[in-house]
Amino acid sequence: MDLDRDVAPDYPLSWQARAVTGLMRGTLKPASHLLMRHPLTIDCAARLGELGRLVPLRPPGHVNVEPAAFSACGGEWVRAGADLDEGKVLLYFHGGGYFSCSPRTHRPITWRLSVAARRPVLGLDYRQGPVHKLADSLSDALEAYDCLLKRGYAPEDVLFGGDSAGGHLTLATLLALRDRGLPLPAAAVCLSPWADLTDLPKRANRWQDPMLSASRIRWLARRWTSGLDPRDPLVSPVLGDFTGLPPLMIVTGSTEVLRDEARRVAVKARLAGVPVTYEEWRRMPHVFPILADVLPEGRLAFRHMARFFAAVAAVRSASLEDAA
Repeated sequence: MDLDRDVAPDYPLSWQARAVTGLMRGTLKPASHLLMRHPLTIDCAARLGELGRLVPLRPPGHVNVEPAAFSACGGEWVRAGADLDEGKVLLYFHGGGYFSCSPRTHRPITWRLSVAARRPVLGLDYRQGPVHKLADSLSDALEAYDCLLKRGYAPEDVLFGGDSAGGHLTLATLLALRDRGLPLPAAAVCLSPWADLTDLPKRANRWQDPMLSASRIRWLARRWTSGLDPRDPLVSPVLGDFTGLPPLMIVTGSTEVLRDEARRVAVKARLAGVPVTYEEWRRMPHVFPILADVLPEGRLAFRHMARFFAAVAAVRSASLEDAA
């Protein structure tokens, strides 16, 4: 399978997708316009997120979840599916704008990734704002990866994954590892990555996006980049040099306000010689795979990810055979 390709899945739009996007357009998007206007609202949202950790969320019966401790931050091991390779791992960075959500909220993604990649998934509970900075989140990601290597995982047996802000963290972690001359994982999957935190207006899909407000994303970016250079590739990965990075899979929706950032990452990575599987799903909302419980398209996306992981493994196996 070719790892370097553009995919525009042409599945018929499901009635579930029409219903969900309509509901988002009438609820989540207006709510973000109202709430994301003052630092206090971010603080309140973060506190509500902490309370949400106390709510029992039961994964499907075939999914095993165990707590994991990683120095300053925690996380959880998620295992699903049969015959998992315990010698391999996928390190996952959840989204949430760097101020909300947790590995618990993203279990609909992590357990399905465990099935798709046929390995355990480590969902990292990295530090977030408003208390912590972007550098703290990046430090936690780097430390977790280092911990995995020290526990005996080979870099080629590690995959990265992340969505939205977690997609940002995925890309920033890869760039930081490369810049430090450290071994890189085998591949990475980014779902609707937030890759550009500069203050440029986001004009693409600002009216079509059913969930995210372009102006509120810009407001949030200003908050997280206060005191930083927003053109630093570790702050805005889309501006980085992707030379030497492992194969990437980027999944986005055609009407997302962040779609163009995902496209730009794919283009820049390819120019740097990185194989990129870029998938743009028609009229899908932001990080639609998290809605796989209700969206058929979300479930199909994990089949595509499974094919990407299999292709990465096949290319590596072929390279080893050629070397021998």
